[in-house]
Amino acid sequence: MKHHATDTHTLAAPYALGALDDAERADFEAHLQRCEACRLEAAEFQETTARLASAVSQTPPPGAKAQVLAAIEGVRQLPPRIPAPGQAPALGGLLRRRAVPLALAACVAAAALGGVAVWQTLSSQDLRQEARQAQQQLAAVSAVLAAPDARAVHGRAANGALTTVVSSDQQDKAVFTAAGLPAPGAGKTYQLWLDHDGTMVPAGFIDDSGSVLLTGNPADAGAVGLTLEPAGGSPRPTTDPLLLMTLTA
Repeated sequence: MKHHATDTHTLAAPYALGALDDAERADFEAHLQRCEACRLEAAEFQETTARLASAVSQTPPPGAKAQVLAAIEGVRQLPPRIPAPGQAPALGGLLRRRAVPLALAACVAAAALGGVAVWQTLSSQDLRQEARQAQQQLAAVSAVLAAPDARAVHGRAANGALTTVVSSDQQDKAVFTAAGLPAPGAGKTYQLWLDHDGTMVPAGFIDDSGSVLLTGNPADAGAVGLTLEPAGGSPRPTTDPLLLMTLTA
């Protein structure tokens, strides 16, 4: 598939997620040799994708492997779906673009749940509810990360946590990711803020390493803040910020 020169700059996220075909990947890698901005953006997306997967990873519950193996013989196998001749070229671009959020969802879901088969075969209602919530979060996170105008900034909180904010004006959303975030302690929670011309507006909570979709409108925000607040949060920061990360324009 051929792209106009202006389209090439939008392929950093699909490249980082492995959603380009061989020809597109080769063309984009050649473009990276002469475009410093795209090299930086692709590296940031690769780092952020790795953090998202790492931050939500969980050990499968005991007995999950045995249950999956026991259920395999009862799973009906479907024949492969082969597109009609002449259909593949027309669908190529659509499938590649749809593969961007799907690739991220597959990456993080595999780490978080140990694969779709585990979710399908485990009967625990609690696990199913957690899986639905994880899928909703993944859909929201992947939409931001895969947006053509997505941009990432990185920082380090005063408590040592590594942080990333990926924002998109088109989606009008931003995602906050933290790795190595210490436990907040009894009766405490980490609260996120959007800085609007010096006014700190509540933007959600994060209690441990992971990723959250910021609440509120990030479009006019100049920075993202992180403070340690009493459980339940505060209308205004009550402690010095652990992080105040300037967002790129």
